[in-house]
Amino acid sequence: MSWEPVGFMFFSTIETLALYYLIMSLFRFKWKWYLWQVLFVILLNNLQSYLLRNELGMANISPLILILIFILFFSAVVRMPLILSIIATISGYVIFAVIQTIIVLLVFGSISDIYASVGNGYFLQLLTSAVVFFIFSYAYRKGKGFTFDLDKLRLKLEDILLSVLILGFVIGISVLLYYNDILLNAVIFVIMSVFLLYYSTRKEKEDA
Repeated sequence: MSWEPVGFMFFSTIETLALYYLIMSLFRFKWKWYLWQVLFVILLNNLQSYLLRNELGMANISPLILILIFILFFSAVVRMPLILSIIATISGYVIFAVIQTIIVLLVFGSISDIYASVGNGYFLQLLTSAVVFFIFSYAYRKGKGFTFDLDKLRLKLEDILLSVLILGFVIGISVLLYYNDILLNAVIFVIMSVFLLYYSTRKEKEDA
């Protein structure tokens, strides 16, 4: 039995959770309020990421998919205005990547050394996550971060636009994966999108 899938899921979950924590802290949102929801989405995302990497050899598109999923998550579940969810996700991802790159250069010397062993990759994910949690928990306690007038950022008919984006996302990705014979991956995206749509429509009813 290979432990690679377990290791990939465990360390990728910690790393992606650290990215979520970075974004929520940077923009002064309560990260604990959405913890179980984001863990559900992260686990599904990491599962599809593993399948993409091992079944399709398409690991290069996983970061793009993660960015799109986070944009939809922050819009549908956290209820950020769509424009803020885009800004928060992309800026948070860039900051996370910069921190990780600095760690690579300081600890490993070069990116190529990361691929020398699976353990190096896992250690990098763990170390990056620890640094992110430390820096942004300190900054959050000190009141650092960005705040916006959410009502001014929210566009008219945004809930409808969000639902269309989620449906377009799942249809596009599912078609791509279906034609590459990765039915399980397509099913994962359907489940994730139903989850996001549920939160989007539930919140809309609560606000009515």
